Amino acid sequence: MRISMTAAAAILLVVACQSSQQTKLTDEEAEADVTAPQETATKDAPIDLPTGETDPYLWLEEVEGERALDWVRGQNERTLEDVRSDPRYDTYYQDALDVLTSDERIPYGTIRDGWVYNFWQDETNVRGLWRRTPLESYATDNPDWETIVDFDKLAEEEGKNWVYKGANCFQPEDGGKWLCMVSLSDGGKDAVIQREFDLETKQFVEDGFTTPEAKQGLSWVDADTVLIATDWGEGTVTESGYPFIVKRWTRGTPLEEAEEVLRGEPKDVGVFPMVLEKEDGTRLQGAVVADTFFTSSYYWFPDGESEPVKWPVPPKSSPEGIYKGQFMVSLQQDWAPEGQDKTFKSGDVVAFDLDTFLETRALPEVSLVFHPDESQAVNGIAVADGAALLSINENVVGKVLRLEPGADGWTTSDIALPGKGQSGIAFADKDVDTVFLNYEGFLTPDSLLRYDVATGEISPLKSLPAKFDTTGLEVEQFFATSSDGTKIPYFIIHREDMPLNGSTPTLLYGYGGFQVSLNPSYSAVRGRLWLDEGGAYVLANIRGGGEFGPDWHQAGLKTKRQVIYDDFIAVGEDLIGRGITSTEHLGIMGGSNGGLLMGVMLTQRPDLWDAVVIQVPLLDMLRFDQLLAGASWVDEYGSPDVAEERAFLETISPYHNFDPDADYPTPFFLTSTKDDRVHPGHARKMAKLFEESGKPFLYYENIDGGHSAAANQKETARRTALEYTYLHRRLFPDGAED
Repeated sequence: MRISMTAAAAILLVVACQSSQQTKLTDEEAEADVTAPQETATKDAPIDLPTGETDPYLWLEEVEGERALDWVRGQNERTLEDVRSDPRYDTYYQDALDVLTSDERIPYGTIRDGWVYNFWQDETNVRGLWRRTPLESYATDNPDWETIVDFDKLAEEEGKNWVYKGANCFQPEDGGKWLCMVSLSDGGKDAVIQREFDLETKQFVEDGFTTPEAKQGLSWVDADTVLIATDWGEGTVTESGYPFIVKRWTRGTPLEEAEEVLRGEPKDVGVFPMVLEKEDGTRLQGAVVADTFFTSSYYWFPDGESEPVKWPVPPKSSPEGIYKGQFMVSLQQDWAPEGQDKTFKSGDVVAFDLDTFLETRALPEVSLVFHPDESQAVNGIAVADGAALLSINENVVGKVLRLEPGADGWTTSDIALPGKGQSGIAFADKDVDTVFLNYEGFLTPDSLLRYDVATGEISPLKSLPAKFDTTGLEVEQFFATSSDGTKIPYFIIHREDMPLNGSTPTLLYGYGGFQVSLNPSYSAVRGRLWLDEGGAYVLANIRGGGEFGPDWHQAGLKTKRQVIYDDFIAVGEDLIGRGITSTEHLGIMGGSNGGLLMGVMLTQRPDLWDAVVIQVPLLDMLRFDQLLAGASWVDEYGSPDVAEERAFLETISPYHNFDPDADYPTPFFLTSTKDDRVHPGHARKMAKLFEESGKPFLYYENIDGGHSAAANQKETARRTALEYTYLHRRLFPDGAED
């Protein structure tokens, strides 16, 4: 089955960490969408907000406000002058740029009709190329690439700072030509325009489907019809800024004449189109209503019927695919199907016969596909031509299994990989019998493997040369004990001869939210700018993530969230207790939800670290739900409008727990003006508190760049060089700062 479901992908990607942990994305995967309210300015005044009194710095929430941008430019100038004057900066920038723009990168891609499609950026192609090559050529050392779209050229011709956000492609089952909706963002925002593109002519379709800029989702029904959810005008987006009206749009008609097929509510997180493609090519139109961040209802629009039919799955579940007629669903809650004498556990994968449901509109007998043990968590399922593949975590390391239904139930078999590194499914499609698998480790460069469904054989396709010297480095996994006795795993990469006298400069990274897992990954930038310099790197698998399934995530929801922060503190204390590092040599880093984690660590335990990198953060937890996509996250954090939840948020909100008399380590705030996902006002206002209190801090806001805080690889290299220069100055014995 092929699922065109923009809701789940979009909403989950709004929280995916963007910086240190890189995901292998194909050109099919686009980001999420939200819109921003604007606030009126208020005059400056001393601030004292322990219980959320009137905020005198609301003017910093005016994203493009002249006064706010003047302040931003002043901080940027001060920080850039300071950090770039360090002799290490230029070296770090060039090393990062060399890695990020090197041709020695794996061109991950998508197979269509024997062609591999890839999006590529390098030093010359700053905005990137969308290109393709035959599969046979792709397997060679020097593929013969054909350019489909040159986005640098397109941006120059149209006078826009275009950032490519993905392509949503469709081919009729009769073998007709491929049509794509290409998403383009002006400056890296989540808001995009979509333009129809013909892969045969390699041209945008004149008078084809084209959408205005908005946070939107679109699914192909057939060559002349799409389902679209977008901003239809005043009052048509949710409190989170997502669309809640889905319409059916026919080729050759104006967008405003599209036929409404499903309407949600403004209080929903969002409503998006969803098309399920069966194994025989039949496409089932539908939509997903995300009434909260973690609960959704799925609907099918039967042909010729006016009323949608709700899929019989629990609200905390995700459709995973159709294989041999079985509709597979992963569960994030316990489920006892009505009328059936069985109960499935949160984390299980289950299945039922699709055609029986489509015919009877009733839930058929549900079977267990896979039950993870205590060390495992399901990442997802991919269906290829002739195989269903299951990606799981096992003790925070990825594995890929093959699934098969039988008379006695479902069975699994391991897919043999070349070692015990991290692995995942890079590409699979129901009409293609070739699967791409990714394999890597902290010290093992990425490899792209080809899995032949028919033979079960694994063969290497691409592999990267080592980009930093791993001689004398080793990886270990330790466990810290959190405040409630829970054992929290963490990985550490360090020199084999590391002295246990507390002297090792150590960078601790964490995220801890939204069931996002952090797994071992190869980062040449991290290797060159940190490990080569003698630093140790630590990845903390704290609760709130998905490393051990839904329960690991749900242990830290809403008013239970302090355990996430206790977990991270426990890891920091464990590193010091083992003699690996000490406060003066311990730094921490995190982005987005991980930026909130950093803010809490700064205010709750300023004594434990000497460097804090706070990337694109949430920090004002009493107003987060009023800014951009914040309303969609109350299911994770709790609501400031609920008394009990607000009382808890007051205890953790970094902005409201700032103490002008406290001795804080000098933090480094990084955000983006164009981030229309997490509001830049969070970082601006927290930095303003430091400024007003006369406390040292660094601040850099990329004027473009979106939620990744970088619109291109050069800007990414600059941001990275700034971060590591700061970390070296703070944590290494030869650093310039006290």
